Amino acid sequence: MTPAPQSGSQLDPQNLTVKQQRQVQRDKKLEAFRKEQKRTARNRKIGISIAIVASVAVVGLVVASVVLTPQRASYEADTAGSGAKIDGVKTFENGAGHVETAVTYPQTPPAGGEHNPMWLNCGVYTEPVPNENAVHSLEHGAVWVTYDPSISESELSALKLKIPTTYAVLSPFEDIPAPIVLSAWNAQLTVDKADDPRIAKFFEEYWKSPNVPEPGSACTGAFDAPGKVS
Repeated sequence: MTPAPQSGSQLDPQNLTVKQQRQVQRDKKLEAFRKEQKRTARNRKIGISIAIVASVAVVGLVVASVVLTPQRASYEADTAGSGAKIDGVKTFENGAGHVETAVTYPQTPPAGGEHNPMWLNCGVYTEPVPNENAVHSLEHGAVWVTYDPSISESELSALKLKIPTTYAVLSPFEDIPAPIVLSAWNAQLTVDKADDPRIAKFFEEYWKSPNVPEPGSACTGAFDAPGKVS
């Protein structure tokens, strides 16, 4: 019996039997299959490595974005209405009621009183907002933070970080008595700088207060004044 050629042997194909030729073909196919397996495994490892590196990079970017991007303040609503005393806060006894006309308010900016039937959607505004709509938001427990348009961009940026994402309005206001004025329903505080610690105390006491005429009512879904950016 003629022995089968060994894999990789260099025998002349013309001198091989049919059986030997078939064995050579099988060996070639097997070798090609093994090479393809190795190539596939190598490509798979490369793909996995690239995916891991990309995933780590994405996670790193997300973490960096969260860590490095300044976050707006958050507060706990004083649902008990403790009535804590804050140095400089003035309180008033404004009534409430809906009117369709303009209102002359005793405080500047207003801190309560008659107001438009449609409340102002809470958020950040780059233009002055209508008093009558903003006062309605105060009635729902929002805090209205107004600032003199002449304050610096850095001061305004710092002030924005003091504003929670809900139940707060931030807008410029001409001819106010201080660079920054915080107004809640029948309460008001004037400060000179955005880093004044009383700003946080004011929010902790008056933000979403249970002592407003309509506590828990919405601060969205009504009126967007011009200049709303968030």
